Amino acid sequence: MNTSDNAQQAGLKRQLNPMHVWAIAFGCIIGWGSFINPGKKFLPNSGVAGTAIAMVLGALVMVIIALSYAYMVPKYPKAGGEFTFTKNCFGSVPAYICGWFLIAAYLTNVPMNSTAIGLIVDGLDGSANILKFGFHYTVAGFDIYFGEMIFAMCILVLFGILNILGVQKAGFIQIILSVLLAVSVFILFISAVFGGKTDAANFAPIWGFDKNAVIAAGLTGTDVSAYAHSGNAGVASAILATFAIAPWAFVGFDTIPQAAEEFKFSYRKVMGILLVAIAFGCFVYVSNNTITAWTLANWPEHVIAGDWVLLVAAEALLGTFGKVLVGIAVSCAVLSGIMGFYLASSRLMYSMSQDGYLPAWFGKIDPKYSTPRNAMIFCILISLSGPILGREALGWFVDMSAIGASIGYFFTCASTLVTMPRDGDGSPMLRLMAAVGVIFSIAFMVLQLIPIPGLSGVHFGKESYIMLIIWIVIGIVFFFTRVKKSN
Repeated sequence: MNTSDNAQQAGLKRQLNPMHVWAIAFGCIIGWGSFINPGKKFLPNSGVAGTAIAMVLGALVMVIIALSYAYMVPKYPKAGGEFTFTKNCFGSVPAYICGWFLIAAYLTNVPMNSTAIGLIVDGLDGSANILKFGFHYTVAGFDIYFGEMIFAMCILVLFGILNILGVQKAGFIQIILSVLLAVSVFILFISAVFGGKTDAANFAPIWGFDKNAVIAAGLTGTDVSAYAHSGNAGVASAILATFAIAPWAFVGFDTIPQAAEEFKFSYRKVMGILLVAIAFGCFVYVSNNTITAWTLANWPEHVIAGDWVLLVAAEALLGTFGKVLVGIAVSCAVLSGIMGFYLASSRLMYSMSQDGYLPAWFGKIDPKYSTPRNAMIFCILISLSGPILGREALGWFVDMSAIGASIGYFFTCASTLVTMPRDGDGSPMLRLMAAVGVIFSIAFMVLQLIPIPGLSGVHFGKESYIMLIIWIVIGIVFFFTRVKKSN
């Protein structure tokens, strides 16, 4: 066996087929938020029409950005994705910046998904409260019970171990979870279309309403027409409020290049996989939101009451079976998100370690399963903080996920603009799309970081700004104490 064979034996193995990769991307795109946010954000902020338009526009922007991913993956088919692209096109410092924020984007999603496990059980078991046992405490107003904590921790450890035991096994489980998720949502959609229990009159207010003003006025939501978004400014604000969070909503399709070193199929298929994953994600977001309003008369009342409005709508459509479908779908969304972001985080850290940006320990490959074992162990240990800290505290960190994704989009599109003239390939249309991708990536970062009058619920909260500054400071210290010395 020659040296190159030995290197291949020691590295990642090509075990992923197109279905595996689609399931990873789709499972990462759709998480708990797509099922809870119709009541928390989408319907009040944007209504049915504003959310649908914003999500379709967001998906189109992601497709534009995906063109650059499809171009760059065959150029640099290694684990690390955007980090690898940036390193080869812009050098060590931009690559470190990109990788550092992508770690925040991917790794924070794992513990955040784990905190939804207790909420799912609590929403489905009625008054049984089967996980609310043992000691209990509160962090940032979020109640944490020992039972919920242990259950979530067990799932985090289990799915981490499955990732260590081989990417093919993890990919197979990811396919099952993603298919069940898609089928469950599709059944709910068909039930709404043909079940005879919906009414288009329920869509009003079609552009959403000012939820904070309604609460401040002491109203229950029975009549919010005076606070409905209207006029050109109101409609534009309603659409932009949801469109601005597209990087958060669709973060996950960009995990595909993280596993590029493990593809066992032609890289020409990458664009098709990206398109299907984004399209499925867009369908789930729009379908969940539309079904909710279409089914529930006076849905603003449920929103103000803090109900899980999609669950209420599903039960109105199909009774107990509707609740079961939502339970299956949201459980699969959470578990597939944990699995997919585990994979993306561990591959990114493995790649950064291989290039000296992280300690060599992260780059160790399991000799039996050919997976980045040490990086996965680190991901598991970090993720166990989720059930301990609770959902509200983690929300401060997860806001960085959208920033990390936007930075990854920016560097991928910028890398495309650098690589095309250097390699003498690509097309004028791809060059235009990459430039548009750069512009939208910057726009997303501006919307998230800079408060804009009249646009609420988009930019960071105070705690998230603090977390962002802390993450930047830690990154700077780590860079000058380790990365700069090793390069």
